[in-house]
Amino acid sequence: MNKKQRNILIIRILLFGGTAISLFYVPWILVKAWILPLPYTVQEQVDEAIGHGFDGMIVYVDEAGKPPAFYSGGWKDRENKIPADPKSLFKIASISKLYTAVALTKMVKSQMLSFDDSLLNHLPELAGRIENADKITLKMMVQHRSGIPNFTDNPNYWENEQENGQKALDFALDLPASFKPNEGYEYSNTNYLLLRQIMDKVLGYSHNAYIKEKILIPLNLKNTFFSINEVDLDNVMSGYYVGYDEDFKARDYGMLATAQDVGIFLRALNDGSVFDEGEQDIYPYEYNHGGLVVGYQSLAEYHEDIDTVVVQFINTTDFEGYEWNLSEIIINRIVKILKRNR
Repeated sequence: MNKKQRNILIIRILLFGGTAISLFYVPWILVKAWILPLPYTVQEQVDEAIGHGFDGMIVYVDEAGKPPAFYSGGWKDRENKIPADPKSLFKIASISKLYTAVALTKMVKSQMLSFDDSLLNHLPELAGRIENADKITLKMMVQHRSGIPNFTDNPNYWENEQENGQKALDFALDLPASFKPNEGYEYSNTNYLLLRQIMDKVLGYSHNAYIKEKILIPLNLKNTFFSINEVDLDNVMSGYYVGYDEDFKARDYGMLATAQDVGIFLRALNDGSVFDEGEQDIYPYEYNHGGLVVGYQSLAEYHEDIDTVVVQFINTTDFEGYEWNLSEIIINRIVKILKRNR
């Protein structure tokens, strides 16, 4: 049983029940987190989650008609015993894909490019290096329907991900496609690596500057950044990997933001206020997202039935993926608490 199969089994058992034999494969901590009585408050749930082994945690809740609420538990810095601060910066990883997708939508509406453009049209040098490059469209890439292999699935990438991150595309080139364009779905970081290269080429300057101009400034998001090199490290939450003493805070893994900034952006995405006229009609991507890099996992969700945004940051990750499964259980319990206490 591989990691993906095991995680699917875990979720199925927790959702639908399972036999004693199948429970053998489920870590007890996940079962425990699922079956414990639901606490009355979000803060009690955060404290309970820390008791499950997370180093530190931040939760931001924006319920319509109420002031935003902040919760935290555990450590911002484990070694120096600094408590978690709900206003700390955090590495949001793949949540950044939402910002990219919105920015691309704005470029399409401005007729700088089209979602129907082919990959090869913008990056002709990839002919023969990425299978079906002439048939893959930008929209397929946004939606992870391109079939382009995920560079982070290449084991060689992880031999030194900091150094290899500078040449990440090399780990996806000259590989067979996972499927024919638009005939399947497979989450691939390579899609967004290439989309950002295309944005830079079309704009003639960094897509980060475009995102700042079109998204961050209009939403007054002053605590969202594109690199660890732009911020004071003391303002960043530490990140930990189970079994290692290293604090991964200083490693550069892309965008950082406070939970509140992510929450403000997510509400604007879901209520449409991040878009100009006609943009939301052509927006092709998701409205919620998660993020995962070494030491940092994040979930950002909007729940329409209670008109509420929940952002959850946890600074503990592991190889097996149990911490991610546990994180999903915790945020689901937080949402249940919010619904019950309305």
